[in-house]
Amino acid sequence: MLSMVTLIFSILLSLIVQMTPEDPIVNFAVKNCKYVSEKRQSEAHEVATILYSVERQYAVPEKLKGMILAAACMESGFKPNAKGDRKFSKNKRTPKAIGVLQLWPYYEKTYETVRTDPRSSGEAWMKHIVRMIPKVTKQCRYKTPEKIWIAAWVTGIRYKKPGGRCREAPKHLRLLRKWQRLIAKRLHAAQ
Repeated sequence: MLSMVTLIFSILLSLIVQMTPEDPIVNFAVKNCKYVSEKRQSEAHEVATILYSVERQYAVPEKLKGMILAAACMESGFKPNAKGDRKFSKNKRTPKAIGVLQLWPYYEKTYETVRTDPRSSGEAWMKHIVRMIPKVTKQCRYKTPEKIWIAAWVTGIRYKKPGGRCREAPKHLRLLRKWQRLIAKRLHAAQ
């Protein structure tokens, strides 16, 4: 019975997400990602739309909306088949990180994700960050949701560090903040 309720809730949530008008950050992220060429704009827009719909299923604080887009821009330029982090493999040629969010094999084992599928990798990436929230809440002792999410974000995407990464921020955050400032400036100018 509970699984049926969960299934119905999941379907309703996905329908609501699909009906919601597109946030300006999706278009802005694609157009202002320096790793997306003119030829790849429509493909990148499709990937960005999928990723943002995944992000909206989680309780991301308002000030961090678009975090998955900033990560995807910097990591792969919204390319679902991107390959990287070769320097960490034994032969220095085999890519360790694959997909739009440059996920390592750990995600396939832990979250049963398909790293080249934007929806699957986006869900795994978000689940992993959400999984870090209790850890950083206890370790960092932050009170605001934004600081907790930033600490969870950097903890989730970086290698473990003694003492944690409470005082750090992911490199993607700077790009997200830049986009948000530019969007706010454009909206203010349009009024």
